[in-house]
Amino acid sequence: MFPRKVAQESGFRPAPVRGYKRPMSSHADRLAALRAQLAEDRLDGFVVPLTDEHMSEYVGSYAQRLAWLTGFEGSAGSAVVLPEEAAIFTDGRYTLQVRQQVDGAHWSYQSVPETSIAGWLKEHAPEGARIGYDPWLHRADWVKAATKALAERGATLVPVADNPIDRIWADRPEASKAALAVHPEKFAGRSSADKRQSIGDWLAEHKADAAVLAALDSIAWTFNVRGTDVSHTPVALAYALVHADGTADLFVAGEKVTAELRQHLGNGVRLHERAAFEGALGELAGKTVAVDPERSVAAIFEALETAGARIVELRDPTVLPRAIKNEAELNGQRAAQTRDGAAIARFLKWVEETDGLDELKASDKLEAIRREDPALKDLSFSSISAFGGNAASPHYHSTEKTNVPFTAGSLYLIDSGGQYEDGTTDITRTVAIGEPTAEMRDRFTRVLQGHIAIDTAVFPKGTRGGQLDSFARRPLWEAGLDYAHGTGHGVGSFLSVHEGPQRISPMGSSQSGGDEPLAAGMILSNEPGYYKAGEYGIRTENLILVVPVDVPGAEKEMLGFETLTFAPIDRRLIVTEMLSDRERKWVDDYHTEVVKRIGPGLGAEERAWLEAACAPL
Repeated sequence: MFPRKVAQESGFRPAPVRGYKRPMSSHADRLAALRAQLAEDRLDGFVVPLTDEHMSEYVGSYAQRLAWLTGFEGSAGSAVVLPEEAAIFTDGRYTLQVRQQVDGAHWSYQSVPETSIAGWLKEHAPEGARIGYDPWLHRADWVKAATKALAERGATLVPVADNPIDRIWADRPEASKAALAVHPEKFAGRSSADKRQSIGDWLAEHKADAAVLAALDSIAWTFNVRGTDVSHTPVALAYALVHADGTADLFVAGEKVTAELRQHLGNGVRLHERAAFEGALGELAGKTVAVDPERSVAAIFEALETAGARIVELRDPTVLPRAIKNEAELNGQRAAQTRDGAAIARFLKWVEETDGLDELKASDKLEAIRREDPALKDLSFSSISAFGGNAASPHYHSTEKTNVPFTAGSLYLIDSGGQYEDGTTDITRTVAIGEPTAEMRDRFTRVLQGHIAIDTAVFPKGTRGGQLDSFARRPLWEAGLDYAHGTGHGVGSFLSVHEGPQRISPMGSSQSGGDEPLAAGMILSNEPGYYKAGEYGIRTENLILVVPVDVPGAEKEMLGFETLTFAPIDRRLIVTEMLSDRERKWVDDYHTEVVKRIGPGLGAEERAWLEAACAPL
């Protein structure tokens, strides 16, 4: 998957239902209801982000406010509602999807980063307006920027105590009550106590007393726990304070705590109700507290400032150690990739031999094949099963309404992955259905050439992912083509399929990880693509591991990549004449390794099919 689910929530206040007692089926009705609620609250507008109180990329069903209000089902976006107009903000990945899912009669479509929410409000908010926001759903830097922009308009940004959407969302789901599970050290590679002590040492180096951990994957990694509170990401709703002595306070709903968990955490971790977190911040008067401004909401800063704590803005201390996988994590990842590759091969054989397929039948079959592995806990994201023109939308998600049958003469793109107890997978393959056109084969080959360029790259230590991104684009650029997403994202170890700080992308913000030097042990995706609106889409994705490379005579430490993903690439779509000798050798060597790695996990007929699919060019 390319580069980008609490009865008490934001601020841990109850979310009462007032006014609209029955669920509203129409998104137009929901927009009208929100405007009525805003008028009752004496607000002239409200900002609706697609996130939760942990700044998560994927959020629990209880926090899907943007989808409930607008119908938009993408994984990144925001909206603003004013009395007479409303706007939805998405990036280039969702240009087609947002128009399919959100009614243009009620919403204007705004493209990010060309248009920001703050900039739009500066132009559109009524003079003197009071624009509401939930401080548990926005970062402090956004609050500052929006406050400044509105001030120039003579308007005011107003924090709300109760989110108005929660007050009109009558059938809003409750947060998961599932218990936390212990993540065994044989997969984690380090004990929780060791990780906490490392954080304590880091705090001592920065002369700080405590660190706030608000990101769910940071908490899961630190305490060696996993959860099922968010679809496809094995995390649990919680907060933590880690102290300089290596002890910690973990804030999690009591019904989620088991005897096994208590024993696992030991005496070094004090357990509290999740709802007690805000109050605990208020008890840190006079303490120096490290807070990550990119992974902590504005309300955390406000609570600490009100308490009289000294805040130091530092990156979450778990981010880099979590990104650089240890040997146990890497061994687990390799094992998971091998089993997952065998599942993909079985699926591709089935697609090739089965008539009457459509997008949903195909994705259901792949999920069923993966679930035969007892180590699978979940998918790592909702599969992107896209045929023909639907595949031109990179983040397309097939539904009963959009589902189309496979017909000869086009391409099928399947981007999918699994959450296994020993690793997280993410793979994309594009296959021909019937006879592909010459243009399709040309574009597929250029994408493959870009993929090979990344896979075979050798670069000095200190290189950023943004410096490699153009390697993948050059074959497309030479034909006047490009794609509107990053080339690679970081991947977790039985954690988030999108994990920073590393990334291969032309967008070099610190949040995206584009400026993070690549280091041995980091896992990234390698997924260039090409998309022709209304006709087809192409993407070829493997996961790759940053490793040291021995270059004879090198004057610097050099790095390169180890391929982790093994599954056949559709040879029918490759224009062999376009490949250099080195690129052709890469394809043949890769397919030889595919047979070697995943062949033993297949039956005789499946193995025969695999060997034919991986024959030399």
